Amino acid sequence: MTRMRAADAAVKILELEGATTAFGLPGAAINPFYSAMRAHGGIRHVLARHVEGASHMAEGFTRAKAGNIGICIGTSGPAGTDMITGLYSAMADSVPVLAITGQAPVARLHKEDFQAVDIASIAAPVTKMAMTVLEPAQVPGAFAQAFHLMRSGRPGPVLIDLPIDVQMAEIEFDPDTYQSLPVHKPRASRAQAEKAIDMLLAAERPLIVAGGGIVNAAASDLLVELAEILNVPVIPTLMGWGTIPDDHRLAAGMVGLQTSHRYGNATLLASDFVIGIGNRWANRHTGGLDTYRGTRTFVHVDIEPTQIGRVFAPDYGIISDAAAALEQFVAVARDRRAAGALRDLTGWVEECATRKRTMQRRTHFDDVPIKPQRVYEEMNRVFGRDTRYVTTIGLSQIAGGQFLHVYEPRNWINCGQAGPLGWTIPAALGVVAADPSTPVVGLSGDYDFQFMIEELAVGAQFNLPYVHVLVNNSYLGLIRQAQRAFDMDFCVQLGFDNINHHDPVDGEPGIPKGYGVDHVAVAEGLGCKALRVTDPDAIADALASARTLAAEHKVPVVVEIVLERVTNIAMGTELDNVGEFEDLARSSADAPTALLMLD
Repeated sequence: MTRMRAADAAVKILELEGATTAFGLPGAAINPFYSAMRAHGGIRHVLARHVEGASHMAEGFTRAKAGNIGICIGTSGPAGTDMITGLYSAMADSVPVLAITGQAPVARLHKEDFQAVDIASIAAPVTKMAMTVLEPAQVPGAFAQAFHLMRSGRPGPVLIDLPIDVQMAEIEFDPDTYQSLPVHKPRASRAQAEKAIDMLLAAERPLIVAGGGIVNAAASDLLVELAEILNVPVIPTLMGWGTIPDDHRLAAGMVGLQTSHRYGNATLLASDFVIGIGNRWANRHTGGLDTYRGTRTFVHVDIEPTQIGRVFAPDYGIISDAAAALEQFVAVARDRRAAGALRDLTGWVEECATRKRTMQRRTHFDDVPIKPQRVYEEMNRVFGRDTRYVTTIGLSQIAGGQFLHVYEPRNWINCGQAGPLGWTIPAALGVVAADPSTPVVGLSGDYDFQFMIEELAVGAQFNLPYVHVLVNNSYLGLIRQAQRAFDMDFCVQLGFDNINHHDPVDGEPGIPKGYGVDHVAVAEGLGCKALRVTDPDAIADALASARTLAAEHKVPVVVEIVLERVTNIAMGTELDNVGEFEDLARSSADAPTALLMLD
């Protein structure tokens, strides 16, 4: 047997499990682990500026590519507590992330040692496993179990806490015979698939709701094949956006109270049968359950047994990995087609397409200050089909969900349930680190951008280029809009008169008076490039220039677009009660980048 420090064994297991990149910050209690990474030399380390940022970078890394597992590392005490938001976000969205923390020596864990905290207990509710390893010989088993849990069933994060003396202790470990633990994923049976497909074929207006579980299972091709065989329209959830291209004839739009399309909501309300695959019936998708359910029949497929019936009881539930279920569904659908048993749904599909063509929201406005709808129109025009969008929360994300177009799985990377402000910058950096070949565009409002703005320096230091579209109305826009129900506009204004305000220089517009933070100056001070736009006709050129600058300088490039201070974006309390603040597009000139032309 080979003797080595437990920290060296842990790093070797990371290599054997396929790890290539880690995000984190060293510190006294985790330095032995860092010495093991230095000696190993095969794991790239990206030095974050904040440990929460490292956790979100790890999330972005995982979300960018099937099979990835992001790793975040920190020292004892506040490093672990800083990770909690990232672990919560990963747990909520079924994202495997491995968090590794240092800890005080075992003998001092109950002596209020410096930066000693029971991080395993703190992290337990937001992880699949949180473990402080007290015996050095348990380190290999703990890491093997971590990868087993992250990959089995519903994916999720794990935290391993390593006391400094445990890291440095020598143990017996044979890396040549190390073996990953088998992964468990439930699989639908043929009989279950036959029942579900026959229930669908009995309906006149069926829909498929495609959730993020399909993305996790890398099963988008199977979803599209199933939809095409059956000729059934598909409604992606926010986490499932991109599982079917937005311009596919069977893509029927998104449904929900916020990130949704008018035609998507109308189609759901007109349906009589819904099969949800890898989704969780999130409340921003369903709204009130009485309206959402109506008299429709529901089938629910999910990898996690306790998700079936969690929000409402379906008429039929199947516990299965999305890919395994879709394989069975496709096989049954093919057999039904060969037997001539498929229903002719041409009229229903055409009805859905008519709604998609005639219920477009208007995007073309020439107002100054700029209306946000125009920003997304120009983004659709400038950025290609392969663009990968990264965003978290706010009116910017909601409007992005209403107006942008997504054509591939993992090309809309969104923090769906937790929605922490500040997530976008570090997550985008993690995405770029995972896949530098795909163009990445971050999307933030000014408050999300300011929360973790320091992480832009990470992109500059480690040459992680992407374009960050910053829509700035100097307001907590989503909270302001929610406060309308309370007849107030309170503690949500970010604007102030910046004492460093200056008039335009060399044709570059300065920060408008009263808008507060000069994001261009801050971004440039952090080693990035930045542009500011105040004229709607200049948006496209600025976005194109940013793309060029990112490629040339290999750093993040911020495009700050100064918006009107107040814009209300469509949202509501029920699918049939979404408040609209602008007229529908009446011609293609009103929505020139719409997926189906109005005229």
